[in-house]
Amino acid sequence: MACPVLTPSAAAQVLQDGGVIAYPTEAVYGLGCDPLNYNAVARILELKGRPESAGLILIADDFSRLEDLVCNVSEDQLKRAVDSWPGPVTWLFPKSMLVPGWVSGEHDSVALRITDHPVCRELCAAFGSGIVSTSANRSGEAPARYPGDIEVAFGGAIDGIVAGELGGRERPSEIRDIRTGDVIRSA
Repeated sequence: MACPVLTPSAAAQVLQDGGVIAYPTEAVYGLGCDPLNYNAVARILELKGRPESAGLILIADDFSRLEDLVCNVSEDQLKRAVDSWPGPVTWLFPKSMLVPGWVSGEHDSVALRITDHPVCRELCAAFGSGIVSTSANRSGEAPARYPGDIEVAFGGAIDGIVAGELGGRERPSEIRDIRTGDVIRSA
């Protein structure tokens, strides 16, 4: 069964209802859901074959949607992140008590990015919060770059694909540690 094609506002409703969607990002298609909905996150982890201990990246259109998830960050550290956004840098922040273990995994940090992709920004704005952003693929397989790749990998196991083009980047976002500035994954 083919996945329905969704507008960002229709996809936001699917997220509010606890669903899982695929959507275009800067480099590949992502799988997303409400990060505070355990059942939705568990569905993504099961679809990908990914352990909960690995943790997940969250994206938003504005840092105000995510700032309650971080703690113990200096003004200089925060400025470093904010100056790189919106853009292709994911920062690992010390997590606050509000971050569920199913989001942070076994880590003492939470991975956050303020996206510059227009469809992702519209989706997060319509949802009114940050969303999970993990590559749309089963663990160990190549990430989806076309809607057809999503259909092959997941068929009707997701609740829809958000219409839109990829952002033109070749590689997923760089990941950096806010505390040290170290690059964990290069772009």
